[in-house]
Amino acid sequence: MGSVNQAVPRSRVLVAEDDRSVRESLVLALELEGYDVTAVGDGERALEAVFADPPDIVLLDVMMPFVDGLTVCRRIRARGLTVPVLMLTARHEVSDRVSGLDAGADDYVVKPYAVDEVTARMRALLRRTSVSGHDGVVTAGDLVLDPLGRTARRAGRDLDLTKTEFDLLELLMVNAGVVLPRDVIYEQIWGFDFETSSRSLDVYIGYLRAKTEAAGEPRVVQTVRGVGYVLRLES
Repeated sequence: MGSVNQAVPRSRVLVAEDDRSVRESLVLALELEGYDVTAVGDGERALEAVFADPPDIVLLDVMMPFVDGLTVCRRIRARGLTVPVLMLTARHEVSDRVSGLDAGADDYVVKPYAVDEVTARMRALLRRTSVSGHDGVVTAGDLVLDPLGRTARRAGRDLDLTKTEFDLLELLMVNAGVVLPRDVIYEQIWGFDFETSSRSLDVYIGYLRAKTEAAGEPRVVQTVRGVGYVLRLES
């Protein structure tokens, strides 16, 4: 008697892109990669789709009618949803890309992009396992993080972190006291040959500091100029 194959749930992707040809080609490519794809052509419909049934990941074009991509991202985060958001932008200026991260996006791809790059960044964002490989609770001073439960606390206070913020804190906590170079952090968190000269990492470090210091706690995420970052506890 032959064995019965168990169906593996496919990741559900929402593609929000107003250019029909780009949208259709992206949908086709993602479906060939095994994703379950829903596509919309404007920001208003993107919000309706996310709020009605949050997908596993959102691919979000910046320039869209009715509601632009940055506003869509802000509204998703304002609802408390932590669904990973990958921005698709034609804007090449660093300030424009940082605006996307400031809006709550987890990553971005600049057009024209290769589908392989998009799917690589998606895989990194959809990774459900611990970024550090730890399956037990990690502690560092008054910080407590559960990689599998995806919860983090400082001094008993819950930290409301996006996926990228959580992964970054986990990496720093597991390596507490060790200075992590920027390229190592990019590789571990984003899982792709990211532009290490960009400000993306600096933006997320800023978010992490704001949340871990929100109750007036001392800074633990330290900058090592010219090298990278380290989680360093007070002696």
